[in-house]
Amino acid sequence: MKSPFVRDIEPNQAVHTTFLVQSKEIRQKKSGDPYLSLSLADRTGELDAKMWDNVAEVMETFDRDDFVKVKGQVQVFNNRPQLTIHRMQRVSDDEVEFADYFPASARDRDEMLAELRQVIAGIGNEHLRALLSALFDDPEIARRFKTAPAAKSIHHAYLGGLIEHVLSLCKLARLMDGHYPHIDTDLLLTGAILHDIGKIYELNYERAFGYSTEGQLLGHLLIGLRVVGDKLQNLPDFPPRLRTLVEHMIVSHHGHLEFGSPKVPQFAEALLLHYLDDLDSKMACAQALVERDSLVEGEFTAYQASLDRALLKKEKYLKGPAAAPKPADRPAPPARELTPFAAKLWNATHPAADADGE
Repeated sequence: MKSPFVRDIEPNQAVHTTFLVQSKEIRQKKSGDPYLSLSLADRTGELDAKMWDNVAEVMETFDRDDFVKVKGQVQVFNNRPQLTIHRMQRVSDDEVEFADYFPASARDRDEMLAELRQVIAGIGNEHLRALLSALFDDPEIARRFKTAPAAKSIHHAYLGGLIEHVLSLCKLARLMDGHYPHIDTDLLLTGAILHDIGKIYELNYERAFGYSTEGQLLGHLLIGLRVVGDKLQNLPDFPPRLRTLVEHMIVSHHGHLEFGSPKVPQFAEALLLHYLDDLDSKMACAQALVERDSLVEGEFTAYQASLDRALLKKEKYLKGPAAAPKPADRPAPPARELTPFAAKLWNATHPAADADGE
């Protein structure tokens, strides 16, 4: 296992370990010489890195999504850790444990898939249950769904993040049952399960997380409609109007036209799905932001664009500032007699503590 992980790295620490290159830019100093600006990662997070010297020797030897072994020093820049790289070299895939470099859900993905199948089995509407069963009886869809992240970077951005997010939404949907008696819980659960199904093809997640060509061209809303539509071809008895409701929940779940939905939610279950989805994603984003910033000085995190704010590190705030250590007692002067100049120098470099110890 690699050591240290990103989450364990502290300011002023010397680092000698291997990372996955998330991004790579070759930039120019004012002198015209090149320097490297990198984002390095493992399964616990990302680390900003710069290489200032001897760049020409290494800059063409590796690329994004490669593994590199680096030696350097961590400093704090703009209240964020930054690694200054002194030496680096590319390492081959067979020299690393892949599980050390790709963030993944703490939950077992097969267990989550089994839990999702139980949710599907409990849906009372036979048409919705048949659609969901057809989708998750497809081995490729099931494999992708339990593996995909829920997003590239904002929330649940790790392997198994999509199914973890969906199961969380299903629990929230069930909490609504009885509180809002007019809500069709079967329809709400179906929307929760299918709203992001297009992400299994929109995102690449074999190495670093990014968008597939299909994802760039279509986006997960249109891809999701196609995935569902393909299965509905084999369900000729599926009610057309119910199909329209399911499709509307997929295309409207972002809630606002400016957020990418071609339609805003226009019935109660679609509206509730949007707010539950927004709630779950923002809470996951907030948790990840605080955890990622836990080692950085200060009581607030960095600004997070998706939340439009920085967040208070509540636990650090409640603990209060660390007590300043009291200065040690002044050491006794040397036993031999000092000259007047030596005595003056001793007293200047070894000040006595105040009477109250401060």
